[in-house]
Amino acid sequence: MSIETNSVLIIGGGPAGLRAAEVANAAGAQVIVADAQRSVGRKFLVAGRGGLNLTHAEPVESFPARYLDEPERWRDLLREFGPDDLRAWATTLGVETYVGTSGRVFPRGQKAAGLLRAWLRRLRASGVQFRTGSRFSGLTREAGRWRAQFEPQGTAPMVTIPDNKSSLPADAIVLALGGASWPETGSDGTWPAILATHGVEIAPWQPANCGWEVDWPAKLLARAEGMPLKNLTVRAGNESVSGELLITRHGLEGGAIYRLGRMLRSMSAPCLVIDFKPQLAIEALRERAVNLSDPHDLFRAWKLSAVAIALLETVSPDEHRDLARLIERVKSFSLSLRGPRPVAEAISSAGGIRWRELDDNLMVRKLPGIFVAGEMIDWEAPTGGYLLQGCFATGTRAGRAAAGHNHAEH
Repeated sequence: MSIETNSVLIIGGGPAGLRAAEVANAAGAQVIVADAQRSVGRKFLVAGRGGLNLTHAEPVESFPARYLDEPERWRDLLREFGPDDLRAWATTLGVETYVGTSGRVFPRGQKAAGLLRAWLRRLRASGVQFRTGSRFSGLTREAGRWRAQFEPQGTAPMVTIPDNKSSLPADAIVLALGGASWPETGSDGTWPAILATHGVEIAPWQPANCGWEVDWPAKLLARAEGMPLKNLTVRAGNESVSGELLITRHGLEGGAIYRLGRMLRSMSAPCLVIDFKPQLAIEALRERAVNLSDPHDLFRAWKLSAVAIALLETVSPDEHRDLARLIERVKSFSLSLRGPRPVAEAISSAGGIRWRELDDNLMVRKLPGIFVAGEMIDWEAPTGGYLLQGCFATGTRAGRAAAGHNHAEH
C-alpha cells in the first residue's frame, strides 16, 4: 500500500475513529489509523466494563432531543446511521443485540472485548493499517495535501508502518481524538491547542455525565455511603427527571444527576430538589400519617428507603419538627451542591469544536480536507446508549465524506 497518494488518515482509534476508518475503507480509500496508545479501542473497552450500552431502543425520532443542540444536524446524521443501523452493524460482526428493561441496547454477553476483536479483525482483513504509540502533534499543508506530525508516546513502539515516519501525508484526515474524560484511555483533551493555531474555535472542556460534590455530614456517610436512592423525581432549576442517585464519599452520582448536569452547570448556586415519594401526593402522605407523630413511625408508614431516612435525619434534621414540614421535606428535599467532579472522572465531556466551525459533512470550514468525529465536537448526551450512537453516527459521516473528498481531489 502507498501512503503517499489517494489516502485517508484517521487520527484516534476510539469508536468514532474506527467507524470512520471502516466507512472510508469501504468507500475505496486507503486508510491508516494512528493512535497514541499501544492499542486501539481503549475507551470502547472502558465504556463496556459494566456492560456495553451500544444504543437505545426508543424511536429514532426522539434521539435529536437527547443531544440538546443542533437537532436538525442530528436528524440528518441519524438518518445515515441510526440505532437500527448500529444493531445491524453488530450483527454483521456476529454479535447479537438485545433490548434491556430500560430500553438500552446491549450485545449478548454485554462485553466490549469480543465485539472489538471481531471489528479489528475485519478492519485489518479489509486492508486498514494501524500505527500505534505515536501522538498527534501538528498539521501542515504541503502541495495541496495535509501532513500530520507525530511524536513517540512514552516508550510505546510505533508499529505497522515500517519506516516509523514522524509524519504522514494524506489527501483527507479524520480527527477522532475524543474529549477530556478518562484520560487514561488516551482522550486527554490536549488537542485544542493544535487546532487553535489554525483559528478553529473551541469551547472549553466541562464535565458531563459526572458526579457532583456535596459536603456530607460524617454521620450521613457512616449510614449511607455507597447506597442508592431509587424511584426519585429530581429537579434542578426548571428541569425535572426521574431516576436514581448514589451516595458517594464526594457527593452524588447516578443517571438523574447526569441528566441534569447541563442545567446545574448554568446555575450560580447549583442545587437539587428531590422528591423521595413521587408516586404519593402530599395528601396521601398526610392520610398515612393519621395518629402517628414519631418520625420513625412516619417513615415506615411512607415506606421510605433507609438512604432517604438517613438523609432526612442527618442533613438539617431540625427542619422537620412538625408534620407539615416533614412532608414538605419528603416531597421537596433541597440539597446544595459544591460543584462537579473533575472532567477526568466524567463519563463524557462537554466542549470541543463548535458546530459552526463544521460543514454538513463535519469538515472544518477553515481546514478543507480535515474532518472531525466523536467527542471532539461540542455536543453532549445522557448515558443510555446515546453517547456511543453519537460517536458512530459522526464517525460514519466523517469517514464517508473524507473518502469522497479524497476522490474529488484525484
